[in-house]
Amino acid sequence: MKLWTFFDERARRLGILDTKLAQAAAMFVALIIAKAFPQIMDVAVWWFILLGVLCAVRPVRTFFGR
Repeated sequence: MKLWTFFDERARRLGILDTKLAQAAAMFVALIIAKAFPQIMDVAVWWFILLGVLCAVRPVRTFFGR
């Protein structure tokens, strides 16, 4: 069994609550990293905005596309 197929099958077991909890956990890990390395937060806010938009492109296209 290919690794991608394995993880895809496992991810399909997750419900909406599990998915949202995983997203919240990822946010908290990001906050821990930002707290551990404060020089990351010295980056201009525009980089965070740009990265956020780039990460949102595919989900938005998938949601609103055909």
